[in-house]
Amino acid sequence: MSEVHDHPAAIDPDELLRACRVTRERASGPGGQHRNKVETAVTLLHTKTGVSSCASERRSQAENQHVAMKRLRLNLALNVRREAGTLHTPSTLWRSRTRDRRIVISAQHADFPAILAEALDVLAAHGYDPKAAVTVLGCSRSQLIKLLKAEPRAFAMLNEKRRESGMRNLK
Repeated sequence: MSEVHDHPAAIDPDELLRACRVTRERASGPGGQHRNKVETAVTLLHTKTGVSSCASERRSQAENQHVAMKRLRLNLALNVRREAGTLHTPSTLWRSRTRDRRIVISAQHADFPAILAEALDVLAAHGYDPKAAVTVLGCSRSQLIKLLKAEPRAFAMLNEKRRESGMRNLK
């Protein structure tokens, strides 16, 4: 596997935006006259994968686009699997975020979706067994679980995949 994890969630946001269909519309709901007169809601559709996100809670179109991009990268991390293989070499980004078997990243950090995507890809390649995945990723099992719990949908997905394979849920 290459030094760079080629997951769409790892793509630079500006490049990812160019790969999206952007829709702007008027937001509904509370927010005053400005919100109802201006097209501030933004929906992003990654055309290659069909994964989308939207944001309409801000009064600024630029702010909504920024929020929609963050959500899109997270949705891509959760919904798109890349073949990692059992001999996967952790990406440069992953290695820069692991120290002494710890994963050092906040769920709010811009790199979080790419890190999460790589973890999920490796887990998928190892039958959603964290014990097998951490031998490849170079982190502890508890750190991997903590990373997944930082995005509840990722942890729920892991447990769903484990149930489908006849394994017990993780806590």
